[in-house]
Amino acid sequence: MTGERIHPSCDESFGQRIAQTLQLLQASLPVQRRMVHAGDKIYRVGQEFGSLHVVSTGMVKVVNLSADGREQVVALHFRGDWLGLEAIATGSYACDAVAMDTGEVWSVPYAQLLTAALSQPQLLRALHDAMSRQLARDHDSLQSLCALPTDARVASFLHYWADAMAKRGLRTDQISLHMTRAEIGNYLGMTLESVSRALSRLARCDIIRFLEKGRREIHIPRVEALDSFVRQAAALPAAISD
Repeated sequence: MTGERIHPSCDESFGQRIAQTLQLLQASLPVQRRMVHAGDKIYRVGQEFGSLHVVSTGMVKVVNLSADGREQVVALHFRGDWLGLEAIATGSYACDAVAMDTGEVWSVPYAQLLTAALSQPQLLRALHDAMSRQLARDHDSLQSLCALPTDARVASFLHYWADAMAKRGLRTDQISLHMTRAEIGNYLGMTLESVSRALSRLARCDIIRFLEKGRREIHIPRVEALDSFVRQAAALPAAISD
């Protein structure tokens, strides 16, 4: 994902909170900083839980293996997102966390995080904020899968990606999809072919534009057009189908 800044109308406060949380973690705890590259695993399913992880730069996908052995993308994480929260209750990680591009992930020992939070409540607040954001994201994702037709599901996914970039102070008019069509499909509950057709229809409507032959670089002339498309489809779901 490109690191260029966008205009000041982006959500500066969210980006500032991320920076403040990273600074607080570094000042309060023994942080292990790790450079990762596409395909590197931050942790594996079944691995004993001991640390939480925070995305400092780059992107991470969380994946399960389906019954037939295929990879199922269940979550996407951007700068400032916490990884491994689901392991707190069970004592082991329930999924694999895999880097999608070059970046940096910070790992903090969970027991020491709780101890430090006793004297620094802002650490506990940061953890609770991360949990709340993840719950809200899971709820929105489930609503999208249940309520939206295929084209709108893909438009909603692109809007979510662009919105995540905007909140972090990055440009939203051009995004690099670090996912194959198959990965997007199993994340959205669609086939690869359905994803490809939906993207092509969005391009024909000039809601998105492809910038290169591989079609991973996507130009979004107006993010608001994606939002309008999703809203119209939600109001009239029968109007747009695969």
